[in-house]
Amino acid sequence: MTDVMVAVLVEHRGNEIAQPTLETLTLARSLGAPVAVWMGDQPPADQIERLGAYGAAEVRVVEVGDGARHAVTAAAAVGSATADASVVLMVSTFANKEIATRLALATGAGVVVDAAGAQMVNGRVETTQTVFAATWDVRTRVNADKAVVTLRPNTTQALPAETPAAPEVVSVIPLLPEVRESMVSVTPVEREDGVPLSEAPVVVSGGRGTGGDYTLVRELADVLGGAVGASRDATDEGWISHEHMVGQTGVTVTPALYVACGISGAVHHRGGMQASGTIVAVNIDPDAPIFEIADFGVVGDLNDVIPQAIAAIKAHRQG
Repeated sequence: MTDVMVAVLVEHRGNEIAQPTLETLTLARSLGAPVAVWMGDQPPADQIERLGAYGAAEVRVVEVGDGARHAVTAAAAVGSATADASVVLMVSTFANKEIATRLALATGAGVVVDAAGAQMVNGRVETTQTVFAATWDVRTRVNADKAVVTLRPNTTQALPAETPAAPEVVSVIPLLPEVRESMVSVTPVEREDGVPLSEAPVVVSGGRGTGGDYTLVRELADVLGGAVGASRDATDEGWISHEHMVGQTGVTVTPALYVACGISGAVHHRGGMQASGTIVAVNIDPDAPIFEIADFGVVGDLNDVIPQAIAAIKAHRQG
């Protein structure tokens, strides 16, 4: 198994490794020998050490500047750094899914996106994932010699390697294609503090039942150490920005705990959260579809239920 090289594209914000990368490295160790691919400037020593703690024996640094934001350039850069890898793993983000598909097309690899797990079976990669709005669990075998897989956050427990590695840092000079577009300007979008919605282990979402007031939803999310989500109705009304929308055309989340507050549970929304570990629903309508998939449901006004839940959680922690 260890002779199978598994390359992991490191997801990082600035110089800080994102938690899902550690989950991906943990999975990589079960498939073969992991190497990390860092796109950007040279990583600091503490982050290299952290990658080694999760099993990366080598850190390949690819410096492409602003080209990393261009999917064609990024895919070519990753391809240069992973040419000798049998398996390439990435965190399942919008950008990485495009990189993965372009890389697979260029290399003839088999590609699976939004996987919840993977294992080697008879020398081939087999993945598990949910499809059709999380109503089916499927297994997929990649029959090609190379496999490119994007892994959903929170589907693998991040565990350090029993024996940490001392990674060798290698600079990779990528072969980049000519592109027909050029980057004119880059304007960073300010994001809220805390864990990104797609990576949060706890998500508290509010829908039309909030009436546009997200005070209680945010407070409950804060108490639980989670992120704030929303239904499409809420974002369409302008009550909260679209980056919070959970659904088939929004963010797909797989937290350990998902709390739906005042959300009816339309198919669009369910498709983005149905694979969560435990689902708790609070809705005033006892016939709301969200109760069909909820592990625990409360029929009641969220303005009555949530304050009691917050008080109980705080009291439990103080006790």
